[in-house]
Amino acid sequence: MWSGLILLAAVQAGDPAGARACTPAEVRDLTAPSDQAYRLTCRADLAGVAVRRPVLMEGAETSGAGIDCGGGVIRPPREATSQTPTVAIWSRRQGDGWSRPVQTYVRNCTVVGNVRIWGMGAGGSMRDLLASSRTPDHTTAAQSAAPLGTMLERVRFEGVGTIPLYVGPGVTQTMVTRSRFSGRSVSTAVYLDAESAGTVIQDNDFTIRTGREQIAVDGSGANRIIGNRFALGGRGGVFLYRNCGEDGVIRHQTPSYNQITDNVFSGVGWLRPRTVVVGAREGNRSYCGDDAGYPFGSSADDGDGATGNRVERNRTRP
Repeated sequence: MWSGLILLAAVQAGDPAGARACTPAEVRDLTAPSDQAYRLTCRADLAGVAVRRPVLMEGAETSGAGIDCGGGVIRPPREATSQTPTVAIWSRRQGDGWSRPVQTYVRNCTVVGNVRIWGMGAGGSMRDLLASSRTPDHTTAAQSAAPLGTMLERVRFEGVGTIPLYVGPGVTQTMVTRSRFSGRSVSTAVYLDAESAGTVIQDNDFTIRTGREQIAVDGSGANRIIGNRFALGGRGGVFLYRNCGEDGVIRHQTPSYNQITDNVFSGVGWLRPRTVVVGAREGNRSYCGDDAGYPFGSSADDGDGATGNRVERNRTRP
């Protein structure tokens, strides 16, 4: 039986109250060049005007907010890193709980750098994530704390080295549709991290040069990767695994009940044509013992535990 708990049916995001159009003054601030992130709490329709600073959508007050670039670009003055992303959609610690964004969006934009969607661990502090992972109900806690229902539609992700799209622990119901991944990444194009669930990646083009596989599904469940086109350049396609013990964080979910169907893979490696690999690691990492001592998740079993996945009607071509 799958050990993870997905809140997709239990929690449905309604139309968030309070989402409003940005004022002209807010749009001017958003599009003014700056190294400082702009905290977006409204709906910005930019009609092609460039955003020349990082964008932060943090906490419940940003629910329903987003950017429609109208074909324009989001390009901060400094190169994006994993800690200073181009677009950050983050939860915030609030007393004993979490304030999280619901139904934020980015549409019709070129994003130069990366998008980071984070719950526990946002901003680089792993303390809450590490502590929560040592409790038996960690999956529920992580999903309750993380952003819900993020929409990324018709986005051109231009990678500059870091992972262009990172879906963090516990993040649920992210939609990535009709988009393109280009540029380069030293790692993957998309990373679905532990306890995340219900991501839909559909009708996208992957022409990005990656150092690894295109999509990593690391202890993430019930995702749908459907109808995409991957130019692999000899690299891997979609890998499902559970990264046991990394940073001492116990992975509770397994990469299970994912649907990977109707995708087209070109540039497949001749000697190792790894398009979709279910169970890609099975504990084969030096740090798997770093989460030892607990009777659940990857602490009890270093295996990937991938079950119930549908891998059908995928095609390869030269």
